[in-house]
Amino acid sequence: MTATGRAGTRAPAGRAGRASVFERIAASAHRRRWRALALWAALLVGVQALAGAVGEDYRNDFSLPGTESQQAAELLERHGSARAGAEIRIVLHSAGGDGIRSAENEERVGAMLAEVSGLPHVTGVVSPYRDGSGGSMVSRDGTVAYAVVTLDERAENVPAEATERIVETANEAEGGGLRVELGGDAVRATEEGGGGAAEGAGLLGALVILVLLFGSPVAAALPVVTALFAVGGALGLIAAASHLAPVADFTPPVMMLVGLGVGIDYALLVFSRYRAELLRGADDEGATRTALDAAGRTVFFAGCTVIIALLGLVVLGLGSLRGVALAVALTVLVTMLASLTLLPALLGVFGGRIRRGVERRRDRRAAKGRTREEGAGWRRWARAVQRRPWAALLVSAAALGALAAPAADLRLGFADAGNGPESSTSRAAYDLLADGFGPGVNGPLVVVADGGGRPVEAAAGELRRTLAGTPGIAAVTPPVPAGDPTAATVVAFPESAPQDEETSELVASLRDGVLPPLEEETGARFLVGGPTAATEDFAATVQARMPLFAALVVGLSALLLTVVFRSLTIPLKAAVLNLLSIGASLGVVTLVFQHGLLGVEPGPVEAFIPVMVFAIVFGLSMDYEVFLLSRIHEEWRATGDPGLAVREGLAHTGRVITAAAAIMIVVFAAFVLSPDRMLQQFGLGLAVAIALDAVVIRCLIVPAVMQLLGRRAWWLPRPLRRVLPEAEVKAKEAAEAAAAVPPHR
Repeated sequence: MTATGRAGTRAPAGRAGRASVFERIAASAHRRRWRALALWAALLVGVQALAGAVGEDYRNDFSLPGTESQQAAELLERHGSARAGAEIRIVLHSAGGDGIRSAENEERVGAMLAEVSGLPHVTGVVSPYRDGSGGSMVSRDGTVAYAVVTLDERAENVPAEATERIVETANEAEGGGLRVELGGDAVRATEEGGGGAAEGAGLLGALVILVLLFGSPVAAALPVVTALFAVGGALGLIAAASHLAPVADFTPPVMMLVGLGVGIDYALLVFSRYRAELLRGADDEGATRTALDAAGRTVFFAGCTVIIALLGLVVLGLGSLRGVALAVALTVLVTMLASLTLLPALLGVFGGRIRRGVERRRDRRAAKGRTREEGAGWRRWARAVQRRPWAALLVSAAALGALAAPAADLRLGFADAGNGPESSTSRAAYDLLADGFGPGVNGPLVVVADGGGRPVEAAAGELRRTLAGTPGIAAVTPPVPAGDPTAATVVAFPESAPQDEETSELVASLRDGVLPPLEEETGARFLVGGPTAATEDFAATVQARMPLFAALVVGLSALLLTVVFRSLTIPLKAAVLNLLSIGASLGVVTLVFQHGLLGVEPGPVEAFIPVMVFAIVFGLSMDYEVFLLSRIHEEWRATGDPGLAVREGLAHTGRVITAAAAIMIVVFAAFVLSPDRMLQQFGLGLAVAIALDAVVIRCLIVPAVMQLLGRRAWWLPRPLRRVLPEAEVKAKEAAEAAAAVPPHR
């Protein structure tokens, strides 16, 4: 092939010089389009068939080796305690007559509990009428009571079918003024849904934006089809892999959340460059090769940055997060590969139709006299920012700082039944228990007494008396021996609700001030465990390891950008700006979910959210950073004028970045519609971060900072210049193209 004679048209690869690996991939996929499509279709069908054959085995691993709550759980398991398994509370309410103590209610409840005790996975049932502790499981006014059903596994390992059968059996006792509700982590797990209609709403919104952007349903469908192939393949692989390693049950919706956004985003970057090359006069294959050589490089390096950020979660040492991180990283990898191989094949199939649509739209615009140069509005915007760079920088930074300020008060934890919908049985049970026994009954502290091989009865008695006199504790149960006399448990009910800050302070006070002197006095060891204490341990672990995680992610990403752009200033700027957008997004999440802004039920932010948002947003922000700066870098190398390079870079990428960001925002924001509180926080955090990144950072701060830095933006010490490998994101013949097109000043 030879270069076309039109100004600004890039010569197709294959002439002088060796084609890049991205060009060779594009050429191979384009020429062997049907084979590539068949391979991707076979991969998707095969993976889904495998997943359907073996099924999925998603399970949560909330173990935290070394933490006190984990030690308490392991100790109970070793000593054969019934409390090692999960518990379900059957909450009973009756306001008429003798209330819950009426003979009719006692008969109904007794028959129901006898039936429940014989169900699978049930190891014991404690009735409120025979609890042996003076009626502590019946409220003072006699209207509320609860029975405790102990299971043989932790909540995350109990089959949903077993829990649903317990719920159905308990509900059969309702009638005659008796109301039955059930609570516990196992019950909540059966009520929680995934993304629901969120995925469909996000896809529909993305498709609408793409149609408006390209003016053609066929052109708009290609990025969506590419993303669906990638996400479908990744979901099948992870479903099959869940049999080999723990993968949390909330992983699939998170994969879809990230995969759809990233997949459409990557395909859009490539397709936009392809369309621009068609407008310049390139043929279908030449446009495909040029698009992959330029935008494909951006996709590759941006995808690598996302994967690095996600794999950084492994250093946190949290079992559940490892599986999620690996699954989402695999999703990003597959979407990246689909953008580099499947999309060129699709362009080969539909290239003629797309070309005709592009030409018709161009001709219609010309007939109407709408021949404005590409990116004229963005070029004017860049000039305006360059005239007052300090004002743009300071105002934008102040706004991001104000949004980030609430994150300083961030409290981590986990949503409980009190944050659930009022229509759910677990929320109803939570509210009934709080009304009848006080808020602390929903967050008991299980204090384990370990005699170290010696009988622990006397030490457990002292433990009960000490806890009963501790401020902040409303009630204490008698000691319950484990499977042998060397261990026992005492359950303490705080005066405050599980998510209250007072409860967190109580756990810390018991561990640091109340129990150590008692250990010296009795010679026993006391461990504060249970779900509430485990939540505190999880949050503390995340907070303690967050600095190491952030340093690892930022450091590796900065190193990658240093190699790509051969500059020390660019990576430093990118790291600071990404941290600003992440902080602002977490600040918004804190305002909405922790402080109850916009009518949301207030509560702590899910302990997973900060690290997951950090990893995903830091990686995704690099998409736009690399895409914008690579184009600025092209212009800089071609002209040597830093101001012109910024204007032309923004002019050629502003429209695409805005569209890509709008698509991601729509996909992520759609997950706010999910019934799951954690997915709502994910969706809001990611949508806000992308919006701020695309609008405030890319349109204001980056042009302002690049204008202030000037030539210093591309500074790299000579020793590093000699050592670093050549791996720049560049488009071939940029200088030739720039010389052929008069610069827009």
